[in-house]
Amino acid sequence: MATDSKQTVVLPLEGVDSEHCAMIVDKGLAQVEGVESHRVELNNEQAKIVVNDISAVEKAIKTIKDLGYGVTTMRQSFPVLHMTCAGCAVSSESTVKALSGVLNASVNFANSTLTVEYLPNMIDASAIQKALQDIGYDLFLEDESSQQETLEAIHAKKYKKLKNKTIWAIILTLPVVVIGMFFMHMPYGNEIMWLFSTPVVLWLGKDFFVNAWKQAKHRSANMDTLVALSTGIAYIFSVFNMLFPEFWLERNLEPHVYFEAAAVIIAFILLGKLLEEKAKGNTSSAIKKLMGLQPKTVVLIHPDGTEKQVAIDDVNVDDVILVKPGEKIAVDGMVTSGNSYVDESMLSGEPVPVQKKEHEKVFAGTINQKGSFQFKATKVGKETMLAQIIKMVQDAQGSKAPVQKLVDKIAGIFVPIVIGIALITFILWLVLDTNEGLIHGLLAAVTVLVIACPCALGLATPTAIMVGVGRGAEGGILIKDAESLELAKKVDAIILDKTGTITEGKPEVTEVQWLRDSDADKNVLFSLEKQSEHPLADAVVKHLENSPILPLSSFESITGKGAKAVYEGKDYYAGNKKLLAENNIPIASELQQYADTWSAQSKTVIWFANNTEALAVLAISDKIKDTSIEAIRQLQDMGIELYMLTGDNETTAKAIAEQTGIAHYKAEVLPQDKADFVKKLHQQGKIVAMVGDGINDSTALAIADVSIAMGKGSDIAMDVAKMTIISSDLKKIPEAIKLSKQTVATIKQNLFWAFIYNLIGIPIAAGILYPLNGFLLNPMIAGAAMALSSVSVVSNSLRLKWKQ
Repeated sequence: MATDSKQTVVLPLEGVDSEHCAMIVDKGLAQVEGVESHRVELNNEQAKIVVNDISAVEKAIKTIKDLGYGVTTMRQSFPVLHMTCAGCAVSSESTVKALSGVLNASVNFANSTLTVEYLPNMIDASAIQKALQDIGYDLFLEDESSQQETLEAIHAKKYKKLKNKTIWAIILTLPVVVIGMFFMHMPYGNEIMWLFSTPVVLWLGKDFFVNAWKQAKHRSANMDTLVALSTGIAYIFSVFNMLFPEFWLERNLEPHVYFEAAAVIIAFILLGKLLEEKAKGNTSSAIKKLMGLQPKTVVLIHPDGTEKQVAIDDVNVDDVILVKPGEKIAVDGMVTSGNSYVDESMLSGEPVPVQKKEHEKVFAGTINQKGSFQFKATKVGKETMLAQIIKMVQDAQGSKAPVQKLVDKIAGIFVPIVIGIALITFILWLVLDTNEGLIHGLLAAVTVLVIACPCALGLATPTAIMVGVGRGAEGGILIKDAESLELAKKVDAIILDKTGTITEGKPEVTEVQWLRDSDADKNVLFSLEKQSEHPLADAVVKHLENSPILPLSSFESITGKGAKAVYEGKDYYAGNKKLLAENNIPIASELQQYADTWSAQSKTVIWFANNTEALAVLAISDKIKDTSIEAIRQLQDMGIELYMLTGDNETTAKAIAEQTGIAHYKAEVLPQDKADFVKKLHQQGKIVAMVGDGINDSTALAIADVSIAMGKGSDIAMDVAKMTIISSDLKKIPEAIKLSKQTVATIKQNLFWAFIYNLIGIPIAAGILYPLNGFLLNPMIAGAAMALSSVSVVSNSLRLKWKQ
């Protein structure tokens, strides 16, 4: 956001619907540093604040949210066109950040994406587009449904144009190089080289000069500036020497021309860009694979039984769709008739097909095997799981790892520093070399401008992140942002929820013991558990599924303990033993004996009671997943401490911990206790990952360093978590940590080589070796080195795809 003093900002408020709410927000804003004045307008549901800079706006928004209200902001991602280097990304990012109404902006050079959060009442996407167009870039604002196809068409056109330019540049440059290197004294040699090099520099290299001029008009510089300066100087100097050779001859100097240097630099940089574009396209292959999973047409079944083939965009919720053997499932839905096995490997990473029968869920992008079935569409378009996954992967690939912040700062000042070094190089040559200082100084300055490469730095982190996130998605590991991918390798403590994480999450009632066999009591228990959202309650409801529903009153869900309701004036309870103890409800010894026996068998015990006595005890069993024990062993082998937290009783928790080999566990844990335990481990200096699947895990997931949700759990857990394991297989967690280690190692390798390349290349280009052995780097070789540096960084990132 613009930093002009005394700026008025209007914040659209959410949830401020009374004078009391407005007063709370007003008092909160009064405490925000940097807010000069403020006014909450209840009728317009907005707050007007006068601030000095963006930090005050961000603090004001945070304060409002901390008070329990909201501020309407828009967060969107747009493709950015015409960026040529990392400096372009920094330049466009800073331009957008400076706009009034923009809260935050981030540009990823590797996938040419701008992610921006802004106040929609102050600015819109078209205003952001206009600002970028003013400095030579553009924003792609086409509707998302057709965006990807149009973008691919634009990139294909750009690639084809670049390819043609590169071919022509090489064809026209070859004779210039041959004459310049081997026949420099041939008759009319200079004129022939001028003839061939002019279209290379001024036609094929025109974009470098145009973009450099646009940057200069806004007091900015990027890689185009370096290329335009170096080739422009070499070309103009050569034209002068060709037309006015006597100027140098009168001073006993040879009037050299450097047409071949100017032409070769353009040719090599175009070739490098061509290879870079091709390699960058490969980094996003995971997205292309996911997008290719959705069919273009489907067969709809009308109510009268007739079939009709329609486009995927014409499918609506509740439409019935026919899926034949070998076909891809188009949208999310529920099977209504027929059965088959479905390959869900592209979503979950699991190779074994899953059986689908009536009332089972199916997902877009999965592939039907041999059978045929009909299903009713429940989610279409952007709402399908496949669409959500694609969006999540795109957002993650466009996000920035923490290390990228430092790289962006360096890239932002890189070009001005290089221009400064080139100028100093030229001056030093003039001062120190009295004979050929001008010639050598000019050549060295041109070589410095050519060899410096901000692109290698700019591509080092995002290309590795894109490949890492893509590879995770292909294996059923969804990563929401680059920060969690970078941080996962540092995790040294993992907290595991029990139900649905270590166990299958499909609890079943295996035994029941009633104090008195009473249908009336069974009906009350069924009705009470029917209103509860707990997975254990579902098991009880399923066990008593033929019971009638009674009109209970005063239903209350007691977090971490159970539920309570009133029927015919009596209080009834269903939950753990702690719930009964708190209400002083006695337990018959025979029921307690059953409970102790079942607990020893690692079964979960549920009590049912009224306000005078325990009426029944139920044993619920939840099988440990086949892969959990192996996953836990792998994590322990990696030196990670594991903790199991469960709301279950001590005996059951201990039995599960012993079976899985977990040394540290806590039983009868409430949701807030899980969050407190995360804080406790933080205080011990540990990097904590929380793994859960339920609503009760969401608080702990939110404050953990790395949060991992099981894909078959609650939507809230997946919304909060930074990673999601679609298949809910714990073995994916050590895979995610290994992927994090490999990605971070690749980033470090890329940054090392990018820095080393520039640290070694620039001094050699400046002529540091000349006093020692007379070596002065040829600008043509510098151009080739510069072109290959970016390609090598992207290629190194692509190696991640094939690492085990």
